Amino acid sequence: MILTVYFKDGQFTEREGLNISIDDRGYYFGDGVYEVIKVYGGELFTAEEHIDRLFQSATKIKMTIPYSKEQLMEMVRELIVRNSISIGHIYMQVTRGAAPRTHQFPGSTVASVVTAYAVSNPRPMTSIENGVAVKSVEDIRWLRCDIKSLNLLGNVLAKQEANEANCVEALLHREGVVTEGSSSNLFGVKDGTIYTHPATNLILNGITRQVVLGISEKLAIPVVEKSFTLEEAYNMDELFLTSTTSEIMPISSVDGRSIASGTPGVLTRKLQKAFTLQIPTSNAGV
Repeated sequence: MILTVYFKDGQFTEREGLNISIDDRGYYFGDGVYEVIKVYGGELFTAEEHIDRLFQSATKIKMTIPYSKEQLMEMVRELIVRNSISIGHIYMQVTRGAAPRTHQFPGSTVASVVTAYAVSNPRPMTSIENGVAVKSVEDIRWLRCDIKSLNLLGNVLAKQEANEANCVEALLHREGVVTEGSSSNLFGVKDGTIYTHPATNLILNGITRQVVLGISEKLAIPVVEKSFTLEEAYNMDELFLTSTTSEIMPISSVDGRSIASGTPGVLTRKLQKAFTLQIPTSNAGV
């Protein structure tokens, strides 16, 4: 039997040896941050960008990560090897540590807790090829969505509402102004121009979002980082979402209303093709 190897506080261990304290502040308060890094063909994709953002999120909540970026990079590479991951992802999180429950931060003697694991999973090719249905949900999250924190209850409730409506994702909006998905960023295409919410405190500046912006610039596709309304979303020529695990995923309908013909659009396909060319090729079609 092959057991998954985990990382915790400098040690690699099998699941049975992974102990998390009940006093961990991640458990009590969601007091921590996390990242998900994609693996293609046994190689990390945009790992430096993800680890940079992990440190940025930690800084925003005044938390110290007890490892350097280079040490974390070495750790995630080792997880790939130890778990024989060909295509999948790494999950990594940092909490403020274990201490008696008080709302204020514990003293400086309490060390942050770093954990990580690797998961094998295929690319969601059916959804990438055909598109997915989404449901609009009021965005009730806190006002620091730019921090990739463990406080995800608003996201979870939105995702569940979408799931109960047989939709893959929730399209979040604040009083009718579209922000992002419950676990993704959103893009609309109208008259050959791509629109997406600017990277403010109201969205997470996704790494795949940044890759798409870079691809669009190289392909000379106009991009306007400007919010659009739910009504405008219904009438887009194309809609798509992006995330580490979803890549560039077309949206075929919102609230049961087809987007244009209900099939992936020309610009979405163009971006998907360019994205695929950037990832390690050995398992690009898996």
